[in-house]
Amino acid sequence: MLTEVDVDFVMRSEPSFTDHFISARLYGMDLNKTVKKEVPESQGVISGTVFLIILFLFIPVPFLQCFMGEKCQRFPHNEFVQLIGALLAICCMIFLGFADDVLNLRWRHKLLLPTMASLPLLMVYFTNFGNTLIVVPKPFRVLLGMHLDLGILYYVYMGMLAVFCTNAINILAGINGIESGQALFISGSIILFNILELNGDYRDDHVFSLYFMIPFFFTTLALFYHNWYPSSVFVGDTFCYFAGMTFAVVGILGHFSKTMLLFFIPQVINFIYSLPQLFHIIPCPRHRLPRLQSDTGKLGMSYFKFKQKDLGKLGQLILKVAEMLWLLDVRRGEEGDDEFIECNNMTLINLVLKVLGPTHERNLTAIMLLIQVLGSAVAFVIRYHLVRLFYDV
Repeated sequence: MLTEVDVDFVMRSEPSFTDHFISARLYGMDLNKTVKKEVPESQGVISGTVFLIILFLFIPVPFLQCFMGEKCQRFPHNEFVQLIGALLAICCMIFLGFADDVLNLRWRHKLLLPTMASLPLLMVYFTNFGNTLIVVPKPFRVLLGMHLDLGILYYVYMGMLAVFCTNAINILAGINGIESGQALFISGSIILFNILELNGDYRDDHVFSLYFMIPFFFTTLALFYHNWYPSSVFVGDTFCYFAGMTFAVVGILGHFSKTMLLFFIPQVINFIYSLPQLFHIIPCPRHRLPRLQSDTGKLGMSYFKFKQKDLGKLGQLILKVAEMLWLLDVRRGEEGDDEFIECNNMTLINLVLKVLGPTHERNLTAIMLLIQVLGSAVAFVIRYHLVRLFYDV
């Protein structure tokens, strides 16, 4: 009943706020359409707000027996703090994401903001659990033993996980429906994983995850409806940060952070492929979305042109290796006295277009979401079968 209300409320809210966002100049032009029109930006703030309202109303539900004085000898303060701390981290990320949409912050701020927002989450983990012991994979047990205490490094890992989750969705973007779509399928995969684990030893952790993932799935489903091709709203960095922090929260406090990363296989591939541009080893433009071919109405790879002398030795090596492996389409030429290089932008979307050729935007989004589904299928195979090669299951 509640999930139906979630979807209906978000679906009705998105169009009704369109004029408000446009009048506040929070809008953008869809560059991949022949007819340009104003599309409201940062609509993730609406689904995020609805999500928070639902979770705020839900806070008493897990503790109803204690509130009513039934079958509760002691109020579970640890569980209560865990729920409040998780909501605080998500709330901070929605606020900071909206600030990014409004102020158009630099990339270094996109790394700093999730780090700051993850601090309440790490403090809750420290006070409630404080466990930094990991099980060593079988191949390394001869050297490291059965267990290894990572200490402060474990908190560094969790902080980096929050940063990765919030930015991984953001850098795999640029076509209608891709941000909300990938978040929708990741959350669906997590819900399935939680349900499969309910009869295991960590039932409470997976129930905690479901508290967040079920309302997130349905609010995102409504957003995806409006963000699908042709998009009537853009989700903005607000949604990417909000979604990523929600995933980080359930992965860390639900104690399945390694499995969480498995559901990000396409995002990990995109991140690794994008590294040379993200770290400016190879010049990187502000926008790397595919380019519309006006004569066919299809999307093709986007290219970035730069002078060869602007490329360092490491950049030249990466460019040469990537070209040999057919991962990049590189063009060379001369303009006056300068030699120039032009190569496709290093994103998974452009890589798919390199393999398939020019593709209609709607079909391209469907292909990218199919890759997301296949990534989740691989994640389940690794989690329930290949894991036996590394751990005693």
